[in-house]
Amino acid sequence: MKKSVVFLCMIMSSAVLAQIPKSQKVKYSTIHQKICHNQKGFQLVLKSISSDSRCPEGVTCIWEGEVSGVVSVYKDSKLIENKILVFSMKNEKENKEWFSKYLPKKQKNIKNYSVLPYPKEGVKINPSEYYVKIGYLK
Repeated sequence: MKKSVVFLCMIMSSAVLAQIPKSQKVKYSTIHQKICHNQKGFQLVLKSISSDSRCPEGVTCIWEGEVSGVVSVYKDSKLIENKILVFSMKNEKENKEWFSKYLPKKQKNIKNYSVLPYPKEGVKINPSEYYVKIGYLK
């Protein structure tokens, strides 16, 4: 009986792994706090982080927390929008849709994003160090 269960688990796991496309690789782009002048097309800039309540590494928390910040959208170096975003699991789909409106076509298939650096217990993050890292499927 044990051999049957082990064999069944092996077959199921290989079937699941076979469904994951191997050619899809995640590439990354970043949104920093500085605007590049003379850039054509859309440019996203992390204007500020207003709050960071994420659970620091090395601490046990009941709630995972969230980050709130302002992302500015420039087109041909001219400001067209400031958007307050709340980075949390409940807003993930909405944020991905918003980002994909302004990213180049090859980066629109967003897999994940994160606000970095991630907090650590006892370490204060300098506000100028924050950036957003976006992973997209190529």
